[in-house]
Amino acid sequence: MTRRFQGLGHAGATSEQDAPAGVYLARVEKAHYHWHAQKPFYLLRLAILEPRALHGQVISGRIFCTAKALWKLGWFLRDFTYDAELLRRDEVDERAMKGLIGVVKISHTVMRGAVSINFDGFAPASQWPEFSNPAICVTRSPCDV
Repeated sequence: MTRRFQGLGHAGATSEQDAPAGVYLARVEKAHYHWHAQKPFYLLRLAILEPRALHGQVISGRIFCTAKALWKLGWFLRDFTYDAELLRRDEVDERAMKGLIGVVKISHTVMRGAVSINFDGFAPASQWPEFSNPAICVTRSPCDV
């Protein structure tokens, strides 16, 4: 027996079609900690603010919390202007992360047929004009964050 589900072909569309690899000004919509014995991580859901053509689209990805990967979590928190006092106390509050704004550079990886988003770099929101100007991006090769 065959069943037809309208829209099923688009349900498996990758986020790569929605948000291509690049540099974006984004706001944290949600952050959720996932415990895993070998690789605990934060699942981040970011809403794109700039460029305007992609405004409102969502980027979801992981930042791992292993001892070797804590530098990236710290980088993200500092550049997205997380509460400095909480950071000094080595505390991460998911509620305090909601609404933070910053610049994120993403790329895509295909592993076992699934596309995942990598957070390759971060910068404070105040630096967005530097990344949104194509002339500056050409000189920086390729808009490294």
